[in-house]
Parts: sequence; structure tokens; C-alpha cells
Amino acid sequence: MAKEMLVYIGTYTEPIRFGTGKILQGKGEGIYVYRMNQTSGAMELVGKTTGVTNPSYLAFDSTQRFLYAVNELKTYENKPTGTISAFAVDPKTGKLEFLNKRVTHGTDPCHVLVDKKRKYVFVANFMSGSICVLPVLGDGSLGEASDFIQHQGSSIDPARQKGPHAHSVTLDEAGRFAFVPDLGLDKLMVYKFDPKRGMLEPNEAPWVKMKPGAGPRHVAFHPSGKFAFLINELDSTLASLSYDGRKGTFKELQIVPTLPEGYRGESTCADVHVSPSGAFVYGSNRGHDSIVIYRINQHTGRLTCVDHEPTRGKTPRSFGVDPNGRFLLVANQDSDTIVTFRIEPKTGKLLPTGHAMQVPTPVCVKFMVHPVDAN
Repeated sequence: MAKEMLVYIGTYTEPIRFGTGKILQGKGEGIYVYRMNQTSGAMELVGKTTGVTNPSYLAFDSTQRFLYAVNELKTYENKPTGTISAFAVDPKTGKLEFLNKRVTHGTDPCHVLVDKKRKYVFVANFMSGSICVLPVLGDGSLGEASDFIQHQGSSIDPARQKGPHAHSVTLDEAGRFAFVPDLGLDKLMVYKFDPKRGMLEPNEAPWVKMKPGAGPRHVAFHPSGKFAFLINELDSTLASLSYDGRKGTFKELQIVPTLPEGYRGESTCADVHVSPSGAFVYGSNRGHDSIVIYRINQHTGRLTCVDHEPTRGKTPRSFGVDPNGRFLLVANQDSDTIVTFRIEPKTGKLLPTGHAMQVPTPVCVKFMVHPVDAN
């Protein structure tokens, strides 16, 4: 038996109005599945799951038997809500079988996460600024929401921060705390999670405040669990934080720019990932159209800039680092490409492989590894 890497791509299939006011014409047909050569990084289309509306962000459960996709919508059945769809994954072919769909009780769900015990799915509703927790049933389908939290407040940017905008949900390694960067509030919200009831409650230290106008978006943990890295969309910065897993609290260590010194064009950040080795952290710049690379000091959590690598496309939305840490795949949303880079293990630099796949309005990149016949 050999190991095969499958890559799942979430796309926009319909027009969507972003928080900036811009309307993007979604051109995707659903969720695309590619087979990736683990030596060259080349990708081959295996299939696609159509009939799924705006499956912009995807998440596997820990067994990779089930996949969950947000349906990034402002209305569903004439109500102000998006939905989330559950799929079973064929372990031999990677094909998706639709299980069911649930409302997320908020508009434009943009991020989904499954807890490690595969009991709950967490969804961030961007436009309405809320989070939703849904139980996972025995067959992988979703039950009705067990919890819903609506954020309140605003910040200084009159265009982007008139109200709350929850952008993602991340759990710590122990699954005790949930973290929600809210772009509209300039806060990383911290919740205690009760796995018996599927409920969230504010932590004793309920948030970490970022600089006004920063616009927190995504957070990624170091494999050690000692550090976390928060990317700020609006002011193009990356915050290094130390983490206390007993209390669910953070301490700011450093704030660094994601753009090169002297750059004056418009740009906003999107995604952030730590390499499986824990040696490097990567962030995407939309506008500058690059991936910034920082080396992580393993003792202090402080960051040293390595490089800015052009993404060979426009508007790098999400990106993914494969589980082996060999390749980084960038979803260039506005140029309809997935571009593959090789990761240089010693420096963390990104080396172009020359492989680029045409995928319409790609948003999210997720990897699946499963055993297949060697031939």
C-alpha cells in the first residue's frame, strides 16, 4: 500500500458581496478534488462535487471520513442565514456523498472546524459576527445547533468595522478553549468549551485586544502549544503570542509586518499557517500577492523575517501546507489558480515547482492522506 495525497478545493459558485462592498462573481462548480504527486507537487483532477453553493471553506474530521463545507450565503429559504453541509468521504476514491445541511443562524459563514473527538462542528458567521456550534451525529451528519453566540461592538474603521465580524474558530490542543478572531472588534475572543453540552462561555480573560484597526482574522498554533500566531487583515501584521493552556490566556510577544518595508500599495492579509516542523509561519498578502515567511524562535516565540514569495497569481486567499511539510499550495482567488511551491526545509523559503492548476474562484485548500493501491 502506498500513500496518496488528495487535495480538496473550496470555491465560490455564485456572486458574493464582501465586507469591502466588492461583489465577486463566483465561477466555481463546487468542491474540486485533485491527486497530488508527493515527489513533484504536480496535481491531477480526480473529480468535483457539484450542486453545492459557495462551499468556500472546508474541514475534515480527524478520521478524514467526513468533510464539512460552509455555504457562504446571506439568505437561505428567505431567512438571514447561511448553511453548512456535511459529506461522507469514500475512503477509496475520495468522492463525497452529501449527508445533510443545517442553518448556521448567521450570514456569510466563512470558516468551519471539527473538534478532535469528532463530536462538534464550529462555524464562524462573518457578516453578522456570530459563532455557531453543531453536534455531529453517529453517521457524520449534523444535528441542530447546540449553541449560538452573537458578538456585539465595533471599532475604528468606518467601512470594515461598523459591527462584529467573526472570521474563524480555532481550538487549543486539549479542546478546552475556543478562539475567535473578530475583525470588527479588533479582538481575539476566548471561550471555554463544554464538550458535554456543546456550549461556549466567555473565559475569565474573555479576549486579547489588538491595535485599533488591526482586524484580526485567523490564528494558528505552534505544534508545541506554547505559541500562537494571529494574522491581522486590515493593518497587515502578524502577532506572536505565548499561550497558557491552563488558563486559556495569551501574552503578546511581538507584532511584525507582513509586507516588505517601503510597500505603499493596498493590501490585506488572509490566511496563516505554521509548518508541521514548527520552524516557520506563513501568511498571505492580498494586493501585494505574496506569502510572507517568518522563522520562529523555538524558545521565545519571536519571529525573524525570511522572505516574501510572489504567489504567481492574484489575491491569495487561503493556502495550505501539506502534512509532510514539503509543499505549500496557494489559492489565488482572483486569477483562478492553485499554485504549488516546494518548501525548502532549512530556510522555509518557497521554491516554485512550475505547477499551477486552473480552478475557478478558489478559496480553501485542504489535504487528505489515505492508503490506496500502489498501482
